[in-house]
Amino acid sequence: MSETRRIPLRPGPLAGLALLASVLLPDARLAAQTWRDMTASRRIESTEPVRVDVRYGAGRVRLSATDDPLVYRMSLRYDADRVEPLAEYTGRRARLGVRSTGNRFPLGKNRDEAALTLALGRGVPLDLDLEFGAVRADIDLGGLSLRSLDLSTGASEARIDVSEPNPRTMDRATFEVGAADVTLAGLGNLGAERLDIEAGVGSVTVGLNGAWRRDATLSIEMGLGSLELRIPQGLGVRLRKESFLTSFDPQEMVRRGDAWYSLDWEEAKRRVTIDLEAAFGSVTIVWMDQDR
Repeated sequence: MSETRRIPLRPGPLAGLALLASVLLPDARLAAQTWRDMTASRRIESTEPVRVDVRYGAGRVRLSATDDPLVYRMSLRYDADRVEPLAEYTGRRARLGVRSTGNRFPLGKNRDEAALTLALGRGVPLDLDLEFGAVRADIDLGGLSLRSLDLSTGASEARIDVSEPNPRTMDRATFEVGAADVTLAGLGNLGAERLDIEAGVGSVTVGLNGAWRRDATLSIEMGLGSLELRIPQGLGVRLRKESFLTSFDPQEMVRRGDAWYSLDWEEAKRRVTIDLEAAFGSVTIVWMDQDR
């Protein structure tokens, strides 16, 4: 009677690679993305102030004013495997954007598919708090009725413009910038008595154009990077500077004591005092036409 011998098969190189991939790579189902779209809005019910908190981690952001009788209108495109929409309105407070579901796989090359588009009503008195992560943002606050403004962003590319005057005045507006390339424009239109800008690493452009209705103070703390101050002709500027290894180009300014003054400081109808603290990098002043 013959005997059948079973010879064990050794896995070939392709089988070995498949085994290695199964160990090192996440399950395809875990890495999959489920893209969804949603919209939400809220009509104006009274003229009382509303606090609007916007939280958004990664993707594209567009924000502007609307003439429609709405507190807000929000459109989202989001990855349902990572985040869920946030659209809550209770007690004269709106919470908008997205919140994490706990799955923190990176968005990778599809990051730009995630998007938030938000319109806020012009006729609503707003206390606005914006908090962004890694975003590409195009924000126009022009025409909004802002009582207060707090904006923070992480590793972002952002343009924040105040293209029209705020119908109200405010005590303070704050901007906190991480590792970012950020342009702030039309800050004179905010109607703020004090503006605070804190920047970590990157490039920051600050435009002081706009309709200044009173004198103001601008405080800037800059870590590592470049700062460009764009100042309209006719605005009186006094700059007090503390810096370590920072180059400074004081175009069309003269030094008196511990401060630099614009040539028309004494005659200017509106004046801004800039307190600048910079560590490493460069500070450049660019004079511009008022309507730019």
